[in-house]
Amino acid sequence: MQDDNPDRTVADRLRRDGYAFVDANELFPLLQIDVAAMAPLRQAWSRLARDAYLRDGGRYRWRRHGCFVQDFSPPALSIAPHRAHWQPTSYNALHGGMERWFEPIEANVVESAAWNRLLTAIGAAFAQVRKVERWYIEAHQFRIDTEGGIGRPTPEGAHRDGVDYVAVILVERRSVRGGETRVFEAGSSVGVRFTMTEPWSMLLMDDTRVVHETTPIQPDGLPGHRDTLVLTYRVGGFQSPQRNSGNAGDADSRSS
Repeated sequence: MQDDNPDRTVADRLRRDGYAFVDANELFPLLQIDVAAMAPLRQAWSRLARDAYLRDGGRYRWRRHGCFVQDFSPPALSIAPHRAHWQPTSYNALHGGMERWFEPIEANVVESAAWNRLLTAIGAAFAQVRKVERWYIEAHQFRIDTEGGIGRPTPEGAHRDGVDYVAVILVERRSVRGGETRVFEAGSSVGVRFTMTEPWSMLLMDDTRVVHETTPIQPDGLPGHRDTLVLTYRVGGFQSPQRNSGNAGDADSRSS
């Protein structure tokens, strides 16, 4: 995917389209960090725990989860106490409505300078579109494998996450076919389709404006996998059964 104006900033593209694709060549200047600093993070995806909550009975997804708070005045990123991941059924009809306790992201990852820079730089990019004092960030390490023949990156189908902004970062793609990413305007068939293949390429989305999904993957020769990091940024607090009771809290928490 190439933007029609290479000088248009990530924030400009988010404002115009509701999404922005960022390739690795653009990502590293944005983060002000080189690829060598990011490389050690990739090893952590081989140590994820199996997702025990898949309601389709699959055993193809592995993950870890962590929560963070990014403040802008003064600038700081802090690790929040480990908590369950929760979404209302209005956003996730398949897995919504239940508290899912995933294994935490490893300490050596969240304490690394590269991780800190990754989360804060993306949060700063989103803050250029919507001025905020604080982001509540959930981080999800995913590995979708094809050991059983088919892996489903988004078993819930096309969806929104119930946050303000989402970043999907491809960490590694090995020996798989499929995995087409689709981004559409909410309530419309207007959108784009593409396949992320380059490590550290990234898709940024305004979750209030677009829905997204990724098609199933199949083995290409040997069984393979698709590793991603999904980061969600939300104003007003983390999603929880109490905060989102009746979905009224969801609307309140996303207001300025």
